[in-house]
Amino acid sequence: MSDPLIIPCPHCNGLNRVPAARLGDSPSCGRCQSPIVLETPFDLDEAGFAAQAKGDLPLLVDVWADWCGPCKGFAPVFEQAAARLSGKVRLAKLDSDANPNLSTRLGIRSIPSLILLRNGQEVARQSGAMPLPQLLDWLSRQGI
Repeated sequence: MSDPLIIPCPHCNGLNRVPAARLGDSPSCGRCQSPIVLETPFDLDEAGFAAQAKGDLPLLVDVWADWCGPCKGFAPVFEQAAARLSGKVRLAKLDSDANPNLSTRLGIRSIPSLILLRNGQEVARQSGAMPLPQLLDWLSRQGI
């Protein structure tokens, strides 16, 4: 039996205990019954940030804005990464314009910016858009 992981639900922020060996079995949230391991990025906001940062699976946050051309160009790459890395890392998108207080608290100075969190702590940061191979390489160097 594998040790359980605590994984926040991307829909209701409820914390779920999931055995690591069962991550590929499409686990559902005990509170809202929605899938908790996604193959697409989910939207992150200030209200859910603290809960989402607590998870045992790392959280990669793409900080973006609708008016940002490089952000829009990077969005499909981020989607592809989410599909490839499902069960290894959770990918979330944070709209900096809709969440200015959180963006300020995170020290966002340019967008797009990627922030990798483990157990609530920032472990890596990268500014600027990049192609998928470069993103996967950067994550690999972070232990993902």
